[in-house]
Amino acid sequence: MAGPITNWIRDAASGVGRRVREPAVPAATSDAAAASFATLTKKLDYLDASDIKRVREAYRFADEAHLGQFRASGEPYITHPIAVAGLCAEWKLDAQAIMAALMHDAMEDCGVTKVELIERFGAATADLVDGLTKLDKLQFSTKEESQAESFRKMLLAMARDVRVILIKLADRLHNMRTMGAMVATKRIRIARETLDIYAPIAHRLGLNQTYRELQELSFQHLKHWRHAALSKAVLRARGYRRDIVDRIQHEVEKAFADAKQKVQVFGREKTLYSIYAKMRDKHLSFAQVNDIFGFRIVVNTLPECYLALGALHQLYKPLPGRFKDYIAIPKANGYQSLHTTLVSPLGTAVEFQIRTEPMHAVAEKGIAAHWMYKVGGKGQAQDAQRLGALWLQSLVDIQDETRDASEFLEHVKIDLFPDAVYVFTPKSKIMALPRGATPVDFAYAIHSDVGDHCVAAKVNGDPVALRTELRSGDVVEVVTAPGARPNPGWLNFVRTGRARSKIRHYLKNMEQEESQQLGEKLLAQALRAEGLTLPDSDPSDAPAAAYWQALTKWSGNRTRADLLTDIGLGRKIAIIVAKRLAQLMLERGAKPDALTLTMGRYAAEDDATPTQGLVVIDGTEGASVQMAPCCRPIPGDDIVGYLGRGEGLLVHTAECSVGKRLFERDSERWITVDWAEEPSRAFETGVTLLLKNGKGVLAQVASAVSSAEADITHIDMDDEPASETTELRLLVSVRDRLHLADVMRTLRRAPAVLRVVRVKP
Repeated sequence: MAGPITNWIRDAASGVGRRVREPAVPAATSDAAAASFATLTKKLDYLDASDIKRVREAYRFADEAHLGQFRASGEPYITHPIAVAGLCAEWKLDAQAIMAALMHDAMEDCGVTKVELIERFGAATADLVDGLTKLDKLQFSTKEESQAESFRKMLLAMARDVRVILIKLADRLHNMRTMGAMVATKRIRIARETLDIYAPIAHRLGLNQTYRELQELSFQHLKHWRHAALSKAVLRARGYRRDIVDRIQHEVEKAFADAKQKVQVFGREKTLYSIYAKMRDKHLSFAQVNDIFGFRIVVNTLPECYLALGALHQLYKPLPGRFKDYIAIPKANGYQSLHTTLVSPLGTAVEFQIRTEPMHAVAEKGIAAHWMYKVGGKGQAQDAQRLGALWLQSLVDIQDETRDASEFLEHVKIDLFPDAVYVFTPKSKIMALPRGATPVDFAYAIHSDVGDHCVAAKVNGDPVALRTELRSGDVVEVVTAPGARPNPGWLNFVRTGRARSKIRHYLKNMEQEESQQLGEKLLAQALRAEGLTLPDSDPSDAPAAAYWQALTKWSGNRTRADLLTDIGLGRKIAIIVAKRLAQLMLERGAKPDALTLTMGRYAAEDDATPTQGLVVIDGTEGASVQMAPCCRPIPGDDIVGYLGRGEGLLVHTAECSVGKRLFERDSERWITVDWAEEPSRAFETGVTLLLKNGKGVLAQVASAVSSAEADITHIDMDDEPASETTELRLLVSVRDRLHLADVMRTLRRAPAVLRVVRVKP
């Protein structure tokens, strides 16, 4: 652990402390570290003297902590934190962030504690360092789980303070620049992780310069030969096209001079990765990628952007459909520019981007421009900060509904989209959503309650399916109903992490509530067989609270709700828990009641409370009670219930062969169940038909089922070539056995039907 630093000699030239006694480190490497810190101090001229002094103290602390440690390249380890701090200084981050950058590996690699950092440098700096520290000290079952949990910790720390991710991106950028000394497998793993996670985060926060470099370096390590081949091709193309690029730049500058507009014209070249991605995604050859070169026009004020656009459109003809106004409608990460594609004198397409200086700063630095421009209070920088904060808040919302780290990372990956569609609410508010988003994503983007109760949608005034993909410019209206609830099928088409996490959270909560209600019902029934009634759940009832506390301690559950949920899901047996609860109650003076005992054993259903060992099925049970897919029972069948381990109550027919085998193996998990007198819904069951092949046979079957007032929910046929007969398997939704018999009689009367039987396991 790092201790107080002593024996310092002040370097007269740089003012940087240098240690006298360093037997393990060559003098040359120590000088290199000091020299690199001297370079860092030159970048910190925007800080005042007291802040620079605190940064120097953090450097000394980090230098002491990393003493004797070297990078794979052979350089002293301290050169890496100094380089990371230098990148943060280019973004003009404050002293706390620079200090955290210098010490970002101290807790993870050097055994320094957070308490020690708080004492030396304050809680704010210690929190930044802690947010950057991986969870390597905890035990995880897999490396992927450990990585996912570390990402979650970092992203949530980022949601509290965006400086965490800025330091992490600087750390990753320097690592990517200096990865040459690593073994190939590690280089590929880190490059893949960078391309999948860190580059999209940089893009999402508007740090386009960092985003492009991370992509380019990842591409170089992942596809080395393709990177080299493309690099040579671009060099050749640059030579071929130099004359035309120079000619366009000269003509553009002359056009602006004639219009008396002061602008800066810069040539812009597409990155190798973006060229590769375009060739891969659109199946193009290198020669077919015609927008490798482009131009950026930087003007002084916002109105001049549109004046510059007019001057360009008078000089060259614009390509229809290739103009985008990201000033009026900024991208989700705060990016603002006018994009237009013009036809050059040689007939090739050339893209121009027009923006102001502050827009350019936000375009390159994104959310980091907040620190670069905070003194002047530039509007665009504030917009970038606001839009970045909205995404960071969405991370907190996703975290609230997602306890599993891998699932959280999956939701975050979904939200790291490079493209967006811009749609309007009926009140003309603009909303940015990922490409491929649906009205359900739109509903959850407005509010989780709107999403939860969504039943239909209109796009541009026309009703559409909820899975319809939205397009830029669509006006979207969501129709809600108070009794509606999320559909599990929505998970197949929603695109935003927020919508996915909200739907999953709702479904899990519903399943838990239903399982808890079933567990309470089963425990109350089992306890009545002991002549006792279930204790109240009111915390103010001291004896009842004592019973539940002792029972949850015995069962290993944290709360009463968890115990009842486990009983409802079949993880614990109600009779065993009831006997333990009865023992606790008898020990504390409770006495069995003869009437309760009689009700528990003999009474019929009263006030919707079933008798001992009996659960009544009426169709409203939800996810906690399922009809077994092997026999698909319907009202009128003799049924039994199996409490599977973690699956809730599974209802089989009494004659089901699958159920009989389960009973022989696990008899204590079976309970008595019966149908309610008037079930609240229809139930599905399977029917097999043997048909004569011919025209219109399927129509005959559908007509017969419909005339019997039933519904077909699924149809399955053999894959064999057509012969004289074919077998058709239906799932039909019926009220009870009498209704099924009526459906089967109606089907037998159809001319094409030879045989009808109900499916049995």
